Amino acid sequence: MIFGAITNSWREQLLEQDLPALVKEAVDRGAKHVELRQTCLGACETGSGDDWLPDLDRLSELVGGFPELTFDLAMAWPCLTKETDPDDPQFQAALDAAILVGGDNPHLRLVDPSPFDHAWDKPEDIPAEALAIVSMAREAARRGVTLSMENSGQPIRSMAMLVSQARDLMSPDEGSLLGLCPDPTNQLRRFPDSDPLAELAALTPDMLKIVHIKQARDGQSHPTVDTGDLDCQRMLRVLEEQNYQGALIMEIPPHPEVMDNLSASFSYLESAREGR
Repeated sequence: MIFGAITNSWREQLLEQDLPALVKEAVDRGAKHVELRQTCLGACETGSGDDWLPDLDRLSELVGGFPELTFDLAMAWPCLTKETDPDDPQFQAALDAAILVGGDNPHLRLVDPSPFDHAWDKPEDIPAEALAIVSMAREAARRGVTLSMENSGQPIRSMAMLVSQARDLMSPDEGSLLGLCPDPTNQLRRFPDSDPLAELAALTPDMLKIVHIKQARDGQSHPTVDTGDLDCQRMLRVLEEQNYQGALIMEIPPHPEVMDNLSASFSYLESAREGR
C-alpha cells in the first residue's frame, strides 16, 4: 500500500501555481501516487462540464517529469443514473488520458455525484440505469483500463452489490477490471449509524481498485487525516489484512496550508503503521 494525494485538494493553490509545481511539492512531502481529478488539472485540461477535455500533450509532459510516481485519472460522470454510449467522445478522451498517465496500470475513476433517497439493500433496489455501467466497463476493459466507481450517497456494501451484478453480465476478464473506490468517511456522513469499515473488510480484495481516506469530527470535515469519526488505524488494519497493494489517497479538503496538512496526514498514518 502506498500513500497518495489528489489534485482537488489543491483548488486554492491552482489559482496561483501550476500543476507540475504542486505535484513536485506533494512528492517532496512523501506522496507516491497522485490522482488527477477533472476540474483540478490547471493547464492540463480545457473546458468544463460537457465541454471538458484532458490536454494529452500537457499530461504527457507532466507524468514524464515524475517517472517515480504513479497516476490515475478521476472524473465526474453520472454512470449510475443514465446510460452512456461507450463511444462518447468525452468518455473516450478520458480513457485516452487514463492510458497516457497510468503506465502499466491505467485506471479511470468515475465519481457519480447523483444523490439517492435511500441505500440499496437488495438487488431489486438498484435502478436499471446503474447497470449501464456494464457497457462502459466493457469498453474500458477492451482498452486495458481499470474502472472504479464511487458515489457518496450509497454505502460500500451497496456499491459492491452493483459491481457484483455488473460482473455477472460480463466476461471474467472484463469484470476483473471493474471495481470500487471506497471512501468510508463519506458513508459515515450519510449513514452515521453504519459501520463502513466492516463493509470494507467484507469486500473481496479484487473489488478494491483504489481507496480514499479523509477525516471528519462530529460530521464536519477535518483538515488532516488523524483521529476523529473514522478509526484510521482500524482502516489501515483492514486494508493490510486484505493485502491491498494500491494507493491510499489522502482526500483532504482545500486549505491555505494544504501541503502541511498532507505531510501531517502522511506522518500520522506512517506512525500508525509503524506502531503495530
